[in-house]
Amino acid sequence: MLEKVSFVRVFDRFRTCEGLTFLRLSIVTLALIMAQAASATTVTDFTVPTANSGPLDIAAGPDGNLWFTEVGGNKIGRITTAGVITEFTVPTANSNPFGITAGPDGNLWFTEATVGKIGRITTAGVITEFTVPTAHGSPNGITAGPDGNLWFTEATGGKIGRITMAGVITEFPGPTANSHPFGITAGPDGNLWFTESTFAEGTGDKIEWITTAGVVTEFAFLSNAPDSITSGPDGNLWFTEQNGNKIGLVSLAPNSSGGGGCSIGARQSGPTASAETAVMFAPLFAIIVLRNIRRRKKQSSTC
Repeated sequence: MLEKVSFVRVFDRFRTCEGLTFLRLSIVTLALIMAQAASATTVTDFTVPTANSGPLDIAAGPDGNLWFTEVGGNKIGRITTAGVITEFTVPTANSNPFGITAGPDGNLWFTEATVGKIGRITTAGVITEFTVPTAHGSPNGITAGPDGNLWFTEATGGKIGRITMAGVITEFPGPTANSHPFGITAGPDGNLWFTESTFAEGTGDKIEWITTAGVVTEFAFLSNAPDSITSGPDGNLWFTEQNGNKIGLVSLAPNSSGGGGCSIGARQSGPTASAETAVMFAPLFAIIVLRNIRRRKKQSSTC
């Protein structure tokens, strides 16, 4: 059992810019830091009635059940905590239901990627569809916002959409042309945070936020296709990097330093890592990208 970890030894190289710091740690190191006594765990599978349905996204519903999308089966599934599954067919054929989330109105809301629609399903299974203004925008991730609306990404449309409970849709274009927003979540700061990729490493991968008024702020960093993003119980934003085999952490922090400029420093003792930063506008935050630490073996070192 790990009893003590020296954080001083974890970082080999760092760069800091106005409180915005990218730190890379290995998943193994993170697991050791957070290690606790493990208890017995049982995994149970429940087979979806429709073969090859491609269950994709899942969300807790207000009815105490779990609701999920079937991207290949063109259905929305409901599963009780006892494992009983009921399926509901989406009215538009080949819609590829993708993301799903619980709405503030007591319904489940989902995206239909290939037909450019947002779907709403009641807990009784009644589905209503709303067409997104941008054709072929590929609605992807969806989340409930702090303003009582649903917010979604348009992966090929390069936009963020907002839909009211009445089905009125407003779109907000992203600052970067030919970008692909994917995951989206409500942040603890009252904004919506989303990932964006251009599928070219280091050229357009971003984490961005949009206010409920539709103002988008973005910053680029060296990443590998950031995808899903969610708010953690620690008040931070956590995201996946699909092509980089990494997990990222966005830690919100107030801007107390002011001014600009970057400083680069290095330490060579202990396990090696790399870190990168970027200048950011208030609210400043730190990103910890958990990746690629190579331990240096030293005769006197202990961890």
